[in-house]
Amino acid sequence: MGSVPNPGELTELTQPSFDEFQHQTSLMTGCTLMWKELSDHISSLEANLMRQSEALKRKIEALDSETKTSLDSLKKRELSIDDSVKIAVNRVELLKKDALKTLNDDNPDGEVDNGDGLLQILKSTCLRMEAKEFWNFVSGRKKDIELLREKIPEALSECIDPAKFVMEAISEVFPVDKRGNERGNDLGWACVLVLESLIPAVVDPVIGKSRMLITRSVKEKAKEIAETWKRSLEERGGIDNVKTPDVHTFFQHLITFGIVNEEELDLYRKLVIGSAWRKQMPKLAVSLGLGDKMPDMIEELISKGQQLDAVHFTYEVGLVNRFPPVPLLKAFLKDAKKAASSILEDPNNAGRAAQLAARKEQSALRAVMKCIEEYKLEAEFPPENLKKRLEQLEKTKTEKRKPAAVPANKRTRASNGGPMPPAKAGRSTNAYVSSFAAPPSIVRSPSHPQYPAAVPAYPSPPPAMYGTQTPPTCPYMYSPEAAPQLAGSYPGAPMNYPAYGGYGNGIAPAYQQAYY
Repeated sequence: MGSVPNPGELTELTQPSFDEFQHQTSLMTGCTLMWKELSDHISSLEANLMRQSEALKRKIEALDSETKTSLDSLKKRELSIDDSVKIAVNRVELLKKDALKTLNDDNPDGEVDNGDGLLQILKSTCLRMEAKEFWNFVSGRKKDIELLREKIPEALSECIDPAKFVMEAISEVFPVDKRGNERGNDLGWACVLVLESLIPAVVDPVIGKSRMLITRSVKEKAKEIAETWKRSLEERGGIDNVKTPDVHTFFQHLITFGIVNEEELDLYRKLVIGSAWRKQMPKLAVSLGLGDKMPDMIEELISKGQQLDAVHFTYEVGLVNRFPPVPLLKAFLKDAKKAASSILEDPNNAGRAAQLAARKEQSALRAVMKCIEEYKLEAEFPPENLKKRLEQLEKTKTEKRKPAAVPANKRTRASNGGPMPPAKAGRSTNAYVSSFAAPPSIVRSPSHPQYPAAVPAYPSPPPAMYGTQTPPTCPYMYSPEAAPQLAGSYPGAPMNYPAYGGYGNGIAPAYQQAYY
């Protein structure tokens, strides 16, 4: 049996190993790091919860404020209904009296040489609710568009139902053009003008633009018109090929009657991108509720090479810092130069390539200079170099238009040593000279024998010339005896003839030599 160690005896202590000590140290370090990570994670969660709590608190406060504002607005609108109705009823009665008075007027039109006469005619058609006559008058006076813009809102306020009157007025061309063979004349400008002028006439007199005095039945009719226009898109060539004036009229129709549909924002966006060059399109896009989509729309315009249009959109929605205008304008000019170079290299435009290329670059330069002036970018993008380049292109264009110098027509002797022939035409650069002489008054035939008798020649009309060249005042006339014989002409042909046969008038025609 083994001996049992005596507890009283001293035994040798076991020394711990270095590896075990290192292992314990690494465990302690790992625990410390894990504790720190957990502490940081918990602190981050607490901070995130605090931020979310504050954001939620702010949203609740904003919603409470909006709710209070909406309730106050609704209360105000409710209280204003009686006053608005009373004003509308009194206005209708007044308009009724004016309309009856106008109907009894035998000559309501008068003169239209000034603004007062034009307003008188517009008011007359509006009081009578003669939508067709109103439309014909407006659409036929595009030269007075600014005067119409000023007077139409006042005239529409004379209508008993302005919204219905405007829809009837533009129904000839919107939503579908019903003019048949007369479609060549675009009247989109007139539709937009009338729709814009309707807004002041239907604004609530008490609370303003927040409520439009448009009846529910008229608004439903406006929605039907919008649906008809959208259905006709395929007939118009689809979204990509629809005419910009039609798009502008459609958008203005939606805005004027307050029938913008948030579910159709994608359609509106595509139409805006397709007609982005239209000056009013950025404002229309914002009114259609596309403000949140503007950054993506601007990037799409830049990717399509429409940097100039993108600049207008950035200024409209205040994204100038995100999309600086100067680099966009420079990129636009660079693309225009590339397009001009491609036109010069195109073999299909060999005859007028230089003119088309210059016109392309000139158009781009003018557009950029106008943009610089409109948005006050002279300090960031000085236009002096652009002006010099434009002047250079204009000078080149002017020099190409100058006619080349045409040398004087040389007069040479005939091969048989005859007298010097007359010049065929003057030295005008734009005269076209015929290479054939005018036929004589009586056609000679070389087959008849020569007769001894002859009568002195009489003057005959000068040869006919083409163009604008004035004929010589004293043409050279040769007597029959002195006329030379051309090389290659009929040999032995008689030079003068007396009367013969049954044509005995005793006069021989003067012969004028032809030079080929």
